[in-house]
Amino acid sequence: MEMSSLESRCQPSVDMSSDVTQLKMTDRYNIHSQLEHLQSKYIGTGHADTSKWEWLVNQHRDSYCSYMGHFDLLNYFAVAENESKARVRFNLMEKMLQPCGPPADKPEDA
Repeated sequence: MEMSSLESRCQPSVDMSSDVTQLKMTDRYNIHSQLEHLQSKYIGTGHADTSKWEWLVNQHRDSYCSYMGHFDLLNYFAVAENESKARVRFNLMEKMLQPCGPPADKPEDA
């Protein structure tokens, strides 16, 4: 049975399954090393041992910083709370100290 010219062009002539597997492992290593670099450079990206509390603290602090950096949003908060912009900024700065309360006690490993 003869193959058409299109079918013959679509058939791989060399088994490259091992090269494809190697390429995927290399890509996985590169992605993993890039992720580790980002996690060491930026605190908010987290890591494998990041707890829920640490992640929430980072989210809240990022939100408060964004609110202070966008002056229109800060003006909106000031009008909504009937406070001055400086007072709203001060309140946001105070909330950044412990936005989610004190950290939970870690269980002791025995």
